[in-house]
Amino acid sequence: MAGPARTIVGAEILEFAKPDLSRLVGEWRDWMLHERRLAARSVAAYHHAVVSFCRFLTEHRGDAPCIDTLSSLTLGDLRAWQAARMRAGQGSGTRSLGVSALRNFGKYAEQSAGVAIGGLSVLRPPKVVRPAPRPLDVSDASALLDLAGDHDEAWIGLRDKAVFAILYGAGARIGEALALNRSAFPSGGQVRLLGKGRKERMAPILPMVEDAVAAYIAACPYALLQDGPLFVGAKGKRLSPGVAQRRMRELRAIIGLDERATPHALRHSFATHLLGAGGDLRTIQELLGHSSLSTTQQYADVDFMRLLDTYRKAHPRA
Repeated sequence: MAGPARTIVGAEILEFAKPDLSRLVGEWRDWMLHERRLAARSVAAYHHAVVSFCRFLTEHRGDAPCIDTLSSLTLGDLRAWQAARMRAGQGSGTRSLGVSALRNFGKYAEQSAGVAIGGLSVLRPPKVVRPAPRPLDVSDASALLDLAGDHDEAWIGLRDKAVFAILYGAGARIGEALALNRSAFPSGGQVRLLGKGRKERMAPILPMVEDAVAAYIAACPYALLQDGPLFVGAKGKRLSPGVAQRRMRELRAIIGLDERATPHALRHSFATHLLGAGGDLRTIQELLGHSSLSTTQQYADVDFMRLLDTYRKAHPRA
């Protein structure tokens, strides 16, 4: 009987499966990257989870798994996998991601190799309690945008202000904003954002955002080509998220905000402030690009808690 395959698949070495399963995992990874066009980080996380699952099967069953092993698995095997991960100290979020990755791989295996992973259809992922969003107050968000423009190099200050204006004014994720090309502006009042899963959505752009971006473009010392990046760093390359995150840390220290004031907090603030001003959840769901309304519902919970806190502080009988 052939021994375990030691085949390089991406950045990891899959040495816990026999050649047929090793090839299938590699083909699945390529499919996610090139056919589904998922983000590289998502593909890496899913691939790592399935490699870890193969490692568990090798230890659990005493032999490297092959494709036929998948169909012989039971719900008990999958629960033992989850129990082993919990004993290893993995949180519910990590374990839930592992189940999602295995389901994704299972669908691919069934379609391409005609094999179903036994027990997978009835396996339930652990419940993940996600922390509530931490939006900024309106005054803090405004102060942050004003201070962002204060930089030793004027064009960099204008750039930072424009980036943060898109996050707060359009509810964009930092990756969505930095992925924009120069051709996106002038936007005509809306801009096309490429979100998670490469899902596109149109986001309205306020005049103040248009003005902030226009001021940055006019001051930028680099030639911004139409098919090139809109936001660039000090060397003229596409701006990295780390630079924006570092700038946010500097600004929150000046304003006196806590560590929860991140670039993503501006997206949270966009949603919460809209809701507080009377926006409906369905509209906010579309603006944020959420596929599920339950994801947007968290902002209603946050807004209610803020109202309750104000009530308790202000009501004479509270």
